[in-house]
Amino acid sequence: MEKLKKIIEKHRQWSELTMYTERIETYIHTDFSQALENAKALLESISKEICTLKEVEITPNSSINNVLKKAFIAIGYTSSSLVTQISSALATIGQQMGELRNEIGATSHGRFLEELKERNNKVDELTKEFLIDTTEIVACFLIRTFENENPRLKGETVESKLVYSENEDFNEFLDYAYGEFVMGDYSYTASEILYHVDHPAYLMEHKTFIEGEKGEKGEE
Repeated sequence: MEKLKKIIEKHRQWSELTMYTERIETYIHTDFSQALENAKALLESISKEICTLKEVEITPNSSINNVLKKAFIAIGYTSSSLVTQISSALATIGQQMGELRNEIGATSHGRFLEELKERNNKVDELTKEFLIDTTEIVACFLIRTFENENPRLKGETVESKLVYSENEDFNEFLDYAYGEFVMGDYSYTASEILYHVDHPAYLMEHKTFIEGEKGEKGEE
């Protein structure tokens, strides 16, 4: 779950989720029911936190299906949008994850010794990979979308609007890394696109760039 861990490292307010990522990686091959348990809990925790911060009410004992749908709505996707339709499908996968966990779990019911021995083999490696990769993709999408759209909710002191022409070093850094994007007779640099299309993301990347420069100077 390297991609998710990098996002958590960038957005420290989500650092408590590391508990889940570590457990998933620990148990994915030796006790997949535990990995599933923590994958389900990971998605629920992210969704509940987003709903809390966006003041979207979640009814007690809501299923993971319902909690995930509420989280997508909380970050601004309407019930008719394509993303929400996709989220509903992914939420259904989440629900199935819970049912599968109950089926293969060691403690959900008393097991015969042979069942305990074989239960981890009931899920093939491709299915395990699919379920965990799906969990990571959804988790990354929720956190990144929420953080890009709500930079002030994190309590960080960032300017609401940076002036593009006053950040030449950062713009050159982005342009060197990603180059220009050509559309017919028109071309735009990466920094221009990010600044005008997704300014909250520009703010966050600029903050990371500045912190990186300060760190390098501190090491000199």
